[in-house]
Amino acid sequence: MTAFRLFSAAALLALATSASASSFVATTDTLGGALMGTSDASSDATSSLRDDKVVLAAHDDAASFVASQGAIRGVRLEAALSHIRQHNPGLTADDLQLAQAILSL
Repeated sequence: MTAFRLFSAAALLALATSASASSFVATTDTLGGALMGTSDASSDATSSLRDDKVVLAAHDDAASFVASQGAIRGVRLEAALSHIRQHNPGLTADDLQLAQAILSL
């Protein structure tokens, strides 16, 4: 009876290990694909903004906005945020994220 219990425990351990390994691979594949899609979309959006004069003019206002944690909102930043949202209606980023994106250009 002891050998049977030992064999059963070993079999359950082997099954549990393979199940968790395959679910880990599936989870990382899913997350990797989602992040890649997000990365591609955001890089497309930022590459089109890189040459935009309204967005480039808002750089100093964006720096003040980020540094003050949203307390200082300059006119050029407001214009750029409005401009970005008008050209990218599906964009879900908040003002702080957009200001940080402007700083990264």
